[in-house]
Amino acid sequence: MMKISILDDYHDTLRTLECYKKLAGHEVKIWNDHIQEVDALAERLQDTEVLVLIRERTEIRKPLLQRLKRLKLISQRSVYPHIDVDACTELGIIVSSSQHAGTPSYAAAELTWALVLAAMRQVPQQMSALKAGKWQIGVGNDLRGKTLGIYGYGRIGSVVAGYGKAFGMNILVWAREGSLNRARSDGFAAARNKDQFFSECDVLSLHMRLVEATRGIVTSQDLARMKSTALLVNTSRAGLIEPGALLAALKAGRPGLAAVDVYEEEPVLDVNYPLFSMDNVVCTPHIGYVTRDEYEVQFSDIFDQIVAYAAGTPINVVNPQVLKSPKL
Repeated sequence: MMKISILDDYHDTLRTLECYKKLAGHEVKIWNDHIQEVDALAERLQDTEVLVLIRERTEIRKPLLQRLKRLKLISQRSVYPHIDVDACTELGIIVSSSQHAGTPSYAAAELTWALVLAAMRQVPQQMSALKAGKWQIGVGNDLRGKTLGIYGYGRIGSVVAGYGKAFGMNILVWAREGSLNRARSDGFAAARNKDQFFSECDVLSLHMRLVEATRGIVTSQDLARMKSTALLVNTSRAGLIEPGALLAALKAGRPGLAAVDVYEEEPVLDVNYPLFSMDNVVCTPHIGYVTRDEYEVQFSDIFDQIVAYAAGTPINVVNPQVLKSPKL
């Protein structure tokens, strides 16, 4: 039996999943609040042998790891910029993270499309007005015949492109050459260059992982090239856009609309956060992957990693050098 801690399960959802049965026989503690302070986390996790993370909600850095004397395994899914992997290796802690290659996040793609429709048809604004006793406060825009730009043609971007095609949109893709070739083979057009991509799209959706090469890849100059009627959608990572550029661009009127699910620092609990007060922006609280079906997929992988570790055969290890001298 291992002592397992799960952080940031805001709605106490995991124990209700079918895949939770995989942890039977272990001692599991689930935390439903969010804290980041090292002292509080160190106290909370002092007896933890296995730590389960929900995406990037909590940063796990060396000052904390040094105080978690019993921690042997961190199990999560997807990318891990929030984990100090080098410190884990130094301290003999295994990090297992399934990269789910070839498995699209349909939940994220669907949320992207929900934001596109909500922004183009002013759904949140019209609902608020209706509740305030007003009727039809503005005129929305169609999607059919418009150009949908997909920046980054990977697992999610390719699905969103398919949704756009079903809505009768013209698809234009900008990405690395390998991704552009995949888009072409799927029957979609590739932009001649980045300038053309930003200037021609009516809806432009970002679908890239945030790594050093993509941080700030969307610049203020890129945004300034967008149409005054265009919509920028970001359900990937806020860091893909140059800091402060989106807010400034929206104030300048290019693009004219935005829909975002991600922010520089999360959770955002400040009601005065600048984007929240803008009538031309639709905001959601990073819910792209937050569905029961998606949780079943993600945590089945995460719990399988724990089962494999308990059996002495760890899988999806991102720091394999630690296997030479793991913490006993």
